[in-house]
Amino acid sequence: MNHVMLDIDGTLIQSYELDEQCFVAAVEEVTGLTLSSDWEAYPHATDKGILQTFIERQAPHYSLETLERLVKPVFIQNITDTLKDTPAKEVQGAKEFVSYLLNSEHYLVSVATGGWGETAKLKLESAGFNPDELAIASSNDHYSRTQIMRLAQAKVDQTAQLPVTYFGDAIWDVKACQDLGVNLVIVGNRAKHHQQVDDFSCLETILRYL
Repeated sequence: MNHVMLDIDGTLIQSYELDEQCFVAAVEEVTGLTLSSDWEAYPHATDKGILQTFIERQAPHYSLETLERLVKPVFIQNITDTLKDTPAKEVQGAKEFVSYLLNSEHYLVSVATGGWGETAKLKLESAGFNPDELAIASSNDHYSRTQIMRLAQAKVDQTAQLPVTYFGDAIWDVKACQDLGVNLVIVGNRAKHHQQVDDFSCLETILRYL
């Protein structure tokens, strides 16, 4: 038995740019301030973590609780409106891969995303996934990616004894997996890693990394 943990944006779904644009627009609408989208410059590149750093750098008059309460509904509406016009697309082979894992007795599956849970589900549904089948930990749960990953692990493996393979797409995924000692496969070309695939189109190749 192995545990496969999955990121969403840029990993399962071609939604990285969509998410970035909707998030920056939501923060600007609420605060009137421009949020830098250089996510690598943030200590925690998660929705909650980005807001936390934004407050420290640009908007100290907000509390995290207040700003999150104001920004989240605007962001959700931005995502909803965008998906209505342009539905999200899976990374090639992602739905087949997730379906294979869920239907196999050899794998446990979880999702660990730096985005908020509400928008994660909207994007998954738009791209043809069933979020109700997935144990999802998100920025609703914590600002730290490593903590989100630990929470995702606890949802499916409370003993934390099973080997974990994480599929991500960004430099912060590399760092988090290094910190946790987790086997990592990078999807796409946004980050460099010794285990890397373009997409999920070749199931046989993907399974070799597990």
